[in-house]
Amino acid sequence: MTEALYGFAVLLVLVFLRVPLAFAMGIVGFAGFYLLTGNWNAAEAMAARRVVDTAMDYGLSVIPLFILMGNFVSHAGLSDALFRASNGFLGHRKGGQAMATIVACGGFSAICGSSLATCATMGRVAMPQMRKYGYKDSLAAASIAAGGTLGILIPPSVMLVIYGILTETSIRELFAAGFIPGILGIFLYIGAIKWVLWRDPSAGPAAEKVPWAERIQALKSVGSTLALFVLVIGGIYLGVFTPTEAAGIGAMGAFLIALMHRALTPQVLMNVLMDTVRTTAMLFAVVLTALIFANFVNRAGLPDDLLNLVTGLNVAPFVVILAIIAIYVVLGCVFESMSMLLLTVPVFFPVVAGLGYDLVWFGILVVIVIEISLITPPVGMNVFVLRAVLPDVSTGTIFRGVTPFWVAGTIRALLVLIFPAIVLFLPQLLY
Repeated sequence: MTEALYGFAVLLVLVFLRVPLAFAMGIVGFAGFYLLTGNWNAAEAMAARRVVDTAMDYGLSVIPLFILMGNFVSHAGLSDALFRASNGFLGHRKGGQAMATIVACGGFSAICGSSLATCATMGRVAMPQMRKYGYKDSLAAASIAAGGTLGILIPPSVMLVIYGILTETSIRELFAAGFIPGILGIFLYIGAIKWVLWRDPSAGPAAEKVPWAERIQALKSVGSTLALFVLVIGGIYLGVFTPTEAAGIGAMGAFLIALMHRALTPQVLMNVLMDTVRTTAMLFAVVLTALIFANFVNRAGLPDDLLNLVTGLNVAPFVVILAIIAIYVVLGCVFESMSMLLLTVPVFFPVVAGLGYDLVWFGILVVIVIEISLITPPVGMNVFVLRAVLPDVSTGTIFRGVTPFWVAGTIRALLVLIFPAIVLFLPQLLY
């Protein structure tokens, strides 16, 4: 256990020195394994075996396919259509455009699967519209930043795929488990908007009512997107095809939708493919080195020692889960979401499994806590992405505005913690 703690200390130092996370985890994992075994060949064999086994894992092909699907959707301009559709039904209410932004973010993230991409895209679409009707920047920007967090939970989610790979948990069950908490997040964020308006009615004026003919037309414009979501997620839930097959179908469907919207020029297609390759290469590098680091941590006996320590303390398992959540909250102040997941899950999931908790439930709880970290100071990644998209809005304004939203996120985390059936109902019903 001592060796693993030293390894974590070295890793943190490297990260704070701005060494890329993939390199930092690979260096510490390889060097730590060598120091534990005293055999250079054993360390080389471990790293090589891990790289080969991971590269040959058919299930990993789901990552580039879902990323490709999200990139096609992003370049097809579907974010505008989703916002128009949701705004048609909600925009005439007080705060309705902020609510429409949350709903549009939920729909866009269900196809895109990325919080940062959802936040950046919707920032360009929704912010000018809300400013047109006199929304305060704090509420307008905060609703975009908070809505963007839905991208890592509502399936298909790359974050859930990586968690499933790290813990060898069913990705299909994780996708089913994330649906209800994701919808719950949308309603709680809308509740946060209502609370802001109760305190300051001028923060979100109502817009004019959209005629029903325009509403129907707006719905038709997102019909293909909704059909793709139902096809991909419905096919997974009903067992018609595996998540990997669903990702392939989704990527092809998104390609056809982009063609239908006449959004694919040769240059756009090249940009989509290059973005997919870059993102996939980055994720695979981080996942591979995370697995090497996990081998070192397991060899050092940290998960077993932690489990023995916890059981020896004679405290309730629920207290242990609260302590783990507290650690995630603290880490969220200094780490971005993917780093948190890759660094902590290999250590915590054996402890959680040893205490008898369901790993699907734990995965959803972890992702919800990570969602909260995306909008909490001082390192709320969604806030800084939005700040780059909206340079005339100060970081302090956005952070002040997101306070009710991370409170709503905390309420959701507590509900999932106290009532696991919120997460486990769909997986148990379907599988």
